[in-house]
Amino acid sequence: MFWQEDDRSTKALSDIVDVLFRIRCRELPVDHLWPLSQALRTAAPWLDEDPRVAIHEIHVAGSQNGWERPGRDAAQQLVLSRRTRLILRMPRERLEQACALEGITIDVAGHPLTIGEFKTRELSKLTTLFSRHLLTASDEDENAFLERIAAELRQRGIRVRKALCGKPDIIDTPHGVLHTRSLMLADLATDEAIELQEQGLGEHQKLGCGIFIPHKDIEAVKKIADDETSGIL
Repeated sequence: MFWQEDDRSTKALSDIVDVLFRIRCRELPVDHLWPLSQALRTAAPWLDEDPRVAIHEIHVAGSQNGWERPGRDAAQQLVLSRRTRLILRMPRERLEQACALEGITIDVAGHPLTIGEFKTRELSKLTTLFSRHLLTASDEDENAFLERIAAELRQRGIRVRKALCGKPDIIDTPHGVLHTRSLMLADLATDEAIELQEQGLGEHQKLGCGIFIPHKDIEAVKKIADDETSGIL
């Protein structure tokens, strides 16, 4: 038997990887992106030297054991499990510097977070990607947001075939509130998906913005959104 998968990719192994650190931390504020970014950049100034380094939001499941993830304006904290990871996206050449983060404890808005050992993860060849935060204006509606993102991607040679954006969100900083939306893109070419993961989209990638991760197929998510709109759920 001869079997060859067609992944529509012509790229070699990427120079960018995700670095997943074990962490020891009981809880964090829901809106923790600014204090996390500042704590990491203070502990490791080299993070600011390389625009290719991005800091993922520390994420926990949307709901678990009857617990619902609170909104960003809620006083409730995110409860972290042993499986929760701190994830940095960076060039392979920075891995030796990443080792220096192992064993240190940083303060994230009054919560001690100890960084443990890490492992690396290659960028995904899946062609459905999701970004939790893309910058938007406070008065930019969904259609205008999608049209703007599609235009920006076209300038990079990436054609938007299917896109679905989420509800508005905010990231609080001492310099003011950043307004964001989530975005899912589907039916990308594999090269396009890898490029988006390598380069991201837009500003503030050290605040968790513009970082793309693999996600389940957009059709399943669209069905949930349609059901919610029609009152089925």
